[in-house]
Amino acid sequence: MHMNDNWTTTPVTEDLVRGAYEVERTERGVLPHRLPARARAQCSDAQLAMAEAQPSGVRLVFRTRATVIELDALRTKMAFKGAPSRPDGVYDLLVDGRLAAQAGVTGGNVQMVDMTTGTRETRPGPVGTVRFTGLPDRIKDIEIWLPYNEITELVALRTDAPVEFAPDSGRKVWLHHGSSISHGSDAASPSTTWPALAASLAGVELMNLGLGGSALLDPFTARAVRDAPADLISVKIGINIVNADLMRLRAFTPAVHGFLDTVREGHPTAPLLVVSPIYCAIHEDTPGPSAPDFSNLSAGRLQFTAVGDPAERAAGKLTLNVIRDELARVVKQRAAEDPHLYYLDGRELYGEADFAELPLPDQLHPDAATHRRMGDRFNTLAFGEGGPLALPAGDRP
Repeated sequence: MHMNDNWTTTPVTEDLVRGAYEVERTERGVLPHRLPARARAQCSDAQLAMAEAQPSGVRLVFRTRATVIELDALRTKMAFKGAPSRPDGVYDLLVDGRLAAQAGVTGGNVQMVDMTTGTRETRPGPVGTVRFTGLPDRIKDIEIWLPYNEITELVALRTDAPVEFAPDSGRKVWLHHGSSISHGSDAASPSTTWPALAASLAGVELMNLGLGGSALLDPFTARAVRDAPADLISVKIGINIVNADLMRLRAFTPAVHGFLDTVREGHPTAPLLVVSPIYCAIHEDTPGPSAPDFSNLSAGRLQFTAVGDPAERAAGKLTLNVIRDELARVVKQRAAEDPHLYYLDGRELYGEADFAELPLPDQLHPDAATHRRMGDRFNTLAFGEGGPLALPAGDRP
């Protein structure tokens, strides 16, 4: 921290935060959440608790003529026992909508996960500071996108000129729910996850409920989507249900119906797009669960494999192809009475040909180039002219 007499310290409040479901006050500052407290209280799963507190799509938004900005933050970084260190989180600074700088924060806590036992241990660490300098000396719109892969407690915001709240953009709010792929896994930075890229291209405000490992048709997540302020909604369903080997076809179909019923209670006529899984070779026809393949650790990368038995499909075990067929059937059935319900096959975002060109490095998660491709394609397929989430011409950028 570099203090001088000209610093303005601005309390970090909900008025500065966009893309969070709610903001929890803490002893130090504020902690953005992507599920409401009532949802968090209904699940004791450590994976979900971590995922929803990782602020994918969450950004600080304000106006200022400051040339220097400092943000104190306490991160909680995830690490896997015996695996290579995961990349540090990135903060993206956007000035008037364009990426101007990137930085990281030091210190912080480490949550060590033992993938063989499922146990977690948190090792505490100090608050760090993200610093951006050399910004243009004029009134400008600032967005600081928080790391999608680090729980981020916001402690203090300092600038060398006063801060004012940004006016409402007037843009439509797009709420998207999905798995770690939607959460951002292995994207280069928080504003370049595929949902962030699609939102930028389409000119909409993103609320990202992509929850790593946790897109499991949970009723509390459906209620969170139901109760959120949103104009356009998409739900990407399937890969986590196979990863976790959570349910069979008999449970899956009514769970999908129930999830969509709940969303419709709060958003009866909003465009609602159901997206099936992208191509994932290990699970196309092999059920879950997914398991870490430790044999590749010497190469410096954790990989995953499918350990289910394809013969069990006959007993209702789920694969990605089974899920795609069922989602398409359910949406077609419901769309007869719901003219604003749509289906998108996830392989149109990333299919077998894409896998041959841009393989999933760990067999589950896309790399930065694939996030860009998926963001471009989702913008075209969903938000483009005639698409299910298409905006009126006057609302597009």
